[in-house]
Amino acid sequence: MSSTDTPWDVVIVGAGAAGLFCAGIAGQRGLRVLVLDHAEKVAEKIRISGGGRANFSNRDLDPHAPHRHFISANPAFCRSALSRYTPADFIALVTRHGIPFHEKHKGQLFCDRSADDLIQMLLREAETGGVQRWQPCQVAAVRQQGDALYVLDTDRGPVRSRALVVATGGLSIPKIGATDFGHRLARQFGLRLVDTRPGLVPLTFDGDGWAPYAGLAGLALPVGISTGSGTSRGTFAEDLLFTHRGLSGPAVLQISSYWQPGTPITLDLAPGTDLANTLLQAKTTSRRKLANELATFLPSRLAEAWLQGLAEAQRPVAEVSNKVLAALAERLTRWALVPTGTEGYRKAEVTLGGVDTRDLSSRTMESTQQPGLYFIGEVVDITGWLGGYNFQWAWSSAHACAMALPLPPTQATAAAPAAA
Repeated sequence: MSSTDTPWDVVIVGAGAAGLFCAGIAGQRGLRVLVLDHAEKVAEKIRISGGGRANFSNRDLDPHAPHRHFISANPAFCRSALSRYTPADFIALVTRHGIPFHEKHKGQLFCDRSADDLIQMLLREAETGGVQRWQPCQVAAVRQQGDALYVLDTDRGPVRSRALVVATGGLSIPKIGATDFGHRLARQFGLRLVDTRPGLVPLTFDGDGWAPYAGLAGLALPVGISTGSGTSRGTFAEDLLFTHRGLSGPAVLQISSYWQPGTPITLDLAPGTDLANTLLQAKTTSRRKLANELATFLPSRLAEAWLQGLAEAQRPVAEVSNKVLAALAERLTRWALVPTGTEGYRKAEVTLGGVDTRDLSSRTMESTQQPGLYFIGEVVDITGWLGGYNFQWAWSSAHACAMALPLPPTQATAAAPAAA
């Protein structure tokens, strides 16, 4: 089909997780589907995710309690899509394609071999549906033609379509092609946006207060971490990683989605331990120096950094006052520090914010004021936790959209029940 022939039933902008999945389902329903993407490589974000093995879903996701694992101005919005296409549904598809996978801790599901297995599965599903994909293909502008058609001006010529699905993702990792195209398109057609910012991103620190810890890059340990208050409070038990510029690791990536600039995060460096009581008991049983005693709970390098400048560091723990031990335990289990920023979109795994869910149907993902215009995946103001939740939102929102797309007029007529 050329770009000047009969209009496509649907054009999908974005050949990532949500776009490809939506295309395959829509094509297999009998719609004539065209996918456009400006990037050279298909689904590059899938390819690099999960250490190259794509953490493609999570068994622990509860679609009836989306606030547990999703952040949004209205997290309940995603309940409809997630309950109608669940992790079990996507697992069944992966299994049908013979892709080996395994479960890590906390329900996280990864491909055994490579994320490319997942990409090839999505491409096969699209091929089964007769989907056409133009890539790379730039979209310069989008406009309406009458009430029923969208016209896209591309570098391969104009494209007309009865429906337009925007699956362009967010602003994260611009080096693989992330842009604000989807956000600009939403504004063009009158949809509201929730302010965007990097999510699942390392936090940075500077100044004299961080100097004792600047040399700990590469050090990792399990921690408890929290920030915020009320409904915007985040609390996690994960691993922390010191970097050259600050903190990373799963604990910090998770908390970064809840952190607000200028506010503190609080770390418990000895989670699950009553450190104050343990240190007091050590006074009666241990002959070690305080620094050595502390190194039984913390990595020795971190213990040394914490005790810099403390006169009692090299004294036997039995000779350290109860007051000093209590103060040390308090600081170690409630370490409050204020990040100066984040590593930004270049290191962020996701984008918080996006197309306001108030302007979308939770059942179909269609704009409530612009018929035939749909938004799916990361471009929408729905952000999941680390651990496969964002991919599941991509699959579920894509499925909801694909099943709602209107069939071609000839098929719709054939599928209609006969008159009584």
